[in-house]
Amino acid sequence: MTGIVRRALGPGPGSSAGGGGLERRRRRRWARRTTLAVAVLVVAAAGGGWAVYAKLSANITPDEAAAAELARYERERPTALVRGAQNILLIGSDTRAGNGNGKYGRDLGSERSDTTILLHLSADRRSATAVSLPRDLMVDIPDCRKPDGSRGEPVFAMFNHAFQVGGSACTIRTVEKLTNIRVDHHVVVDFSGFKDMVDAVDGVQVCLKEPINDKAAKLRLPAGKVTLDGEQALGYVRARKSLGDGSDTERMERQQRFLGALVDKMQSNDVLLNPVKLYPVLDAATRSLTTDPELASLRGLYQLVRGLRDIPTEHVQFLTVPRESYVYDANRDQLVEPEAEKLFARLRADQPVAVAQGRSREVPARAPEADRGNGPSPAPTFSGNTAAEHACE
Repeated sequence: MTGIVRRALGPGPGSSAGGGGLERRRRRRWARRTTLAVAVLVVAAAGGGWAVYAKLSANITPDEAAAAELARYERERPTALVRGAQNILLIGSDTRAGNGNGKYGRDLGSERSDTTILLHLSADRRSATAVSLPRDLMVDIPDCRKPDGSRGEPVFAMFNHAFQVGGSACTIRTVEKLTNIRVDHHVVVDFSGFKDMVDAVDGVQVCLKEPINDKAAKLRLPAGKVTLDGEQALGYVRARKSLGDGSDTERMERQQRFLGALVDKMQSNDVLLNPVKLYPVLDAATRSLTTDPELASLRGLYQLVRGLRDIPTEHVQFLTVPRESYVYDANRDQLVEPEAEKLFARLRADQPVAVAQGRSREVPARAPEADRGNGPSPAPTFSGNTAAEHACE
């Protein structure tokens, strides 16, 4: 991972995140940007552009099948513990069936979750924590409904097998079984939509320590600051064996860094306050999405994201669930306990999760000298980084 954590998340739910005047100005700027972006849509609709609003809403595919399947198992699903806190499961699908996706490989009649992130939004909307779940993590997958209507048997297998067997509903049930965290919403994004979104913001800048020459991904880039277009960005976040140590761990970290850079780009005035650029971004984003029915409209998405406008980028944190090589297969992963359960428990209780760069496992946070031996134990610190780290220096 690159960068240095500028600030570990300290205050708990409902308390001030601190930060002084600069941080308050950042929050006010983001609030104005979001408000103006929404105003652009409202004015467009009122001025005869209602068809545009309707088209963008219609772009989003409601995942009715997943909703029905989850309803069948409502009684066994975890209960939300903190009112207002929300957990959204973000799934990057490797399907080859969609428009423009075929070039990435043969359609084998199934799809897997190439990338899965559990995004926790605090009840006070002062922080967001994105936890990557490795596709090679060995987990218990429940009996899930298959696309043909039959049901699979419970199985202990790689995490991404859940999406292949039973789509988003099976993945959600697997995550809930693994973490005991209630998943409130889910969003599935495909290859083509990801590319279009990057192109719609005129590319995303990343910092490369070394040149990249990946023939399989058709990716050739120099070291240093590079602005990636959609095609390059897709190769960058999906490449594995040719970059770094070739591990899925490093690929997840690269995905986290890229998402942080994309967040920074999306927050810029050049995108949110420019209707010419805003519409292509919204069009690309909505066309790539399959969501739970509650989110499957611009209004639904806005209801979700409007509370995010006050979150400073340094409080948008990325980390990977604590894990290690699976004891029976070094090419697979297993959770590191009790660290993983401590992370899940803090997310369930909407408690702060402190993140520090460059740590492979949980490390106890050091309390101030005056407080040691007094009061509650400090929050554990996990490996990760913040969205604010990702800009090139």
